[in-house]
Amino acid sequence: MNTAATPSAAARPSPEPRSAYAAFRTITTRWMDNDVYGHVNNVVYYSWFDTAVNAYLIEQGVLDIHAGSTIGLVIETQCNYFAPLAFPQNIEAGIRVARLGGSSVRYEVGLFAEGEDLCAAKGHFVHVYVDRETRRPVPVPESLRTVLSGLQR
Repeated sequence: MNTAATPSAAARPSPEPRSAYAAFRTITTRWMDNDVYGHVNNVVYYSWFDTAVNAYLIEQGVLDIHAGSTIGLVIETQCNYFAPLAFPQNIEAGIRVARLGGSSVRYEVGLFAEGEDLCAAKGHFVHVYVDRETRRPVPVPESLRTVLSGLQR
């Protein structure tokens, strides 16, 4: 058997516990989130990533989606699924910052069924912070950097 193309068990993603995340936000599932297979459709998970991170930043007062001069653009995203989620269910999104660069941030998000210790899915996305008008990269603003530092694990 050729094992060169077979990923090792150690390389396979696995669910993480709540303790791996720095902050949490509850997201309520909607009827329309379920697909014909009776669980939340995979594309919805990416929307939850955005919702969890951006709502947290807005609540912390470091993201103004309407008038801020700096905005984050997603340049990469990925998700691994471990257990199904479905309507009606509350989802608890754990967030953390894995990398805080000069103008970019890698957010990692774990999606938990309410009260469960291990995530049903986990993934990441990378924001590059840019000037709203020019769309050119800018340094992560100091107030945002301070909040993001508190999310690092």
